[in-house]
Amino acid sequence: MADHVRIGVLGAARIVPAALVRPARNAAAVEVSAVAARDAERARRFADRFGIARVHATYEDLLADENVDAVYIPLPNGLHGRWTLAALAAGKHVLCEKPFAANADEAAAVAEAAGSSGLVVMEAFHYRYHPLALRLPEVVAELGELRHVEARLAFPMPRFKDIRYSLELAGGALMDAGCYAVNMVRYLGGEPEVKSARAKLKGDGVDRAMRAELKFPAGHTGTVVASMWSRSLLRLSAKVLGANGEMRVFNPFAPQAGHRLAVRLNGHRRVERFDRRPSYEYQLEAFADAVLHGKPFPTTADDAVATMRVVDEIYRAAGLPVRQPT
Repeated sequence: MADHVRIGVLGAARIVPAALVRPARNAAAVEVSAVAARDAERARRFADRFGIARVHATYEDLLADENVDAVYIPLPNGLHGRWTLAALAAGKHVLCEKPFAANADEAAAVAEAAGSSGLVVMEAFHYRYHPLALRLPEVVAELGELRHVEARLAFPMPRFKDIRYSLELAGGALMDAGCYAVNMVRYLGGEPEVKSARAKLKGDGVDRAMRAELKFPAGHTGTVVASMWSRSLLRLSAKVLGANGEMRVFNPFAPQAGHRLAVRLNGHRRVERFDRRPSYEYQLEAFADAVLHGKPFPTTADDAVATMRVVDEIYRAAGLPVRQPT
């Protein structure tokens, strides 16, 4: 049995050092062994900078590399589904950046292929693997009957030519930031129905900000707020209200940059904090454990389908087009 996972990278994206290369240095069971990019020279410079042994001229060449066990996909949103399917066809495990696909139908097609492949396919919601996130359902259980669940992720992205504002590449605030918030409210509150949504636009059909109101089968309500450019320049939070009290979390999405879990329960207040080890390291260890030892993990392809269904419903409720694969 292999004792480590050799990962190839499809694309020399800005997220790769933080999400994969640096965490791999602290993961004995992971080796970043190859990279490919649309620009071969860029891939070579990237490989030289980070000590990656092999550079491939095309994504297809990397997928054909017998010395690659798995691939990390940090490509634009509209390409995630296509290249996950290609990786599965080549017999590679996949760690795919969020959002998992352009829409729920594409996500379902990928999930079906993943299920029949016997390979590991993980959506890279890295926050879900941090001890802070693992603690949250336990705290929610203390709150009694739920009343309201919300998550907000807003950050400033004024570079309007960035691919995250490209409709053709399945961009938008809900896709890039809001998928985190949607995943969070599902994690803490269950599977919601979208009651209404309102978007602020940057270009035809592209949301720079989104707010959605939700309702859950058990009767509690929910709110999702996402922004890449709005008056809410920076919001990183989750909140759950219950019959016995409330939970408020500052920065559950990247707790290594600072966080706070505050609980008010039956008139008493407490604050909990967790280690500052990067969430990406926890995620990468979970991915290696799944590949090498068959250990279960939460951000599965099926879970990704459920997130994308809510994303699609929010777009429809806001009067915007559901994103399409590139």
